[in-house]
Amino acid sequence: MNPLYSIKKQFLPILAIALFLGACSNDFTNRPSEDTILLDSYYATDQQVSTATNAMYNRTWFQFHNKFFFAIAEIGSGNMMSYSSDVNAMRNFSITGSDAELLAGWQSLWANVAQANSIINYLEQRVGPNVSEDVLQNTIGEAYFMRATAYFYLVRLWGPVPIIENNVNFASAPLINTNRVEDIYQLIERDYQQAIDRLYDRVRTGNYTDNAKVTKGSAKSMLAKVYLYQQKYSDARAMAEDVISSGEFKLLGGSQLPGKSFADLFTYPNNNNEESIFALQWKNVGVYGNASNCNTQFGISNGTVSTSNASYGGVFGPSQDILTLYTTDDLRRRETIMFPGATYPNVLAKIGSAFGPLVVPPADQIGGQNAGAAIKKYCIGIVNGAATGSADPWAMMENNTYIMRYAELLLIHAEAILAGGGSTSDASALSSFNAVRTRAGLSPVTSITFNDIFTERRKELAFEGDYWFDLGRIPRAQAIAIMAAQNRGDRLTAQSFTPEESDFILPYPTNELAKNPKLAEPPVPYTFN
Repeated sequence: MNPLYSIKKQFLPILAIALFLGACSNDFTNRPSEDTILLDSYYATDQQVSTATNAMYNRTWFQFHNKFFFAIAEIGSGNMMSYSSDVNAMRNFSITGSDAELLAGWQSLWANVAQANSIINYLEQRVGPNVSEDVLQNTIGEAYFMRATAYFYLVRLWGPVPIIENNVNFASAPLINTNRVEDIYQLIERDYQQAIDRLYDRVRTGNYTDNAKVTKGSAKSMLAKVYLYQQKYSDARAMAEDVISSGEFKLLGGSQLPGKSFADLFTYPNNNNEESIFALQWKNVGVYGNASNCNTQFGISNGTVSTSNASYGGVFGPSQDILTLYTTDDLRRRETIMFPGATYPNVLAKIGSAFGPLVVPPADQIGGQNAGAAIKKYCIGIVNGAATGSADPWAMMENNTYIMRYAELLLIHAEAILAGGGSTSDASALSSFNAVRTRAGLSPVTSITFNDIFTERRKELAFEGDYWFDLGRIPRAQAIAIMAAQNRGDRLTAQSFTPEESDFILPYPTNELAKNPKLAEPPVPYTFN
């Protein structure tokens, strides 16, 4: 859907927007009954206002996350591989504007922009006198955060796209030019700053239910990442140090939280843990489009052994390139990739007609993409319908998807201190970098280079959707050389593909261009109010 047509279509009266966002129920997505609330009194209480953004933590992101996110960021980067026709175009860089998942990802990101705009521009006019100003501003801050995050993905994936701050401005003129990349980054910075000014300031605690939504520290962390992408190193460092010194976030299993480990990050009981900066909040409400499909798509399914409630699995497999990334003493290795013979007592598998702890089959029996291994991260195994962690009718599940963790912020901090230099022995940079390494069971180092940080990011964040964007921010020749050297085949047949420079920016969806030919025109400057 054309972002302009999409936004025109999705920009409904505020009550209809609220009904869409409130369509889910249960816990985090619970809303008061919409059919008894009139437009003028809908946002009469603090709870009604504070829940207005709930579905923006799952439903609006679903089509982006379900396949597109991993098909681009992980298969495209060479971390994953797949022969499945709906997700494998980036394995050999053959994606076109007619790709269905490309369109799904595009539509999802614009849906986030549209929903955020409705709250930013109109929520304040629709609240009653009993609504707390703090609650109102925090909710608007969440919308600014979501719009910034959607645009951060849009600009990194497609480059120039239209800047739309108020959908209704284009209701009668749905054809619009794209704007310059530098203007989009300015919008992102402004939006995260608006979020910082409005969001609650809190410290993450062991009461994980309270950690679900974004905070001032979440916005500062994402802004630090945006600064880093633009090589604004001093700004990135200052913002990262602000968050670090606040004590809001901690490494799960680090020196401040020694009772847990890296493995605990991806389990149900640790949704919204102290390390989570921003995570998508999947909910099993019995309606397609609210939960995560990773457990099915990443796991093992060979006809005899299955880690999924579904009748299929293993749509994505680890690439041959990533199988050699980790040393055997790295604790992240077995929690990122399931190698043959590994045992996982806490992962329940279906073995024939019985159930038991997972023992990974031999390489030729894992199934999926004939990778000889399977993806462990986000794969938590069969569930039995318990209230917490149950699968929905489509075998989708409720484990969160991280968009940003504190470990990444620490690596951003170290890279910002390096600031493009050859190496650094700065104590603060080493403290942040080594905190991530020692949590993984590795020895601390006394000096680091950019390549050290770049590699550590890949190890820490593998299968979390970051490596494609990391490759996109280094010199093109270097990124092309890295990707051309990857084995993008399976365990039996090696294959390699060399991307062109143009492959680092995705094509606009074909039907979007047909609806809005101005997408193909040169970007124009954007005038901010």
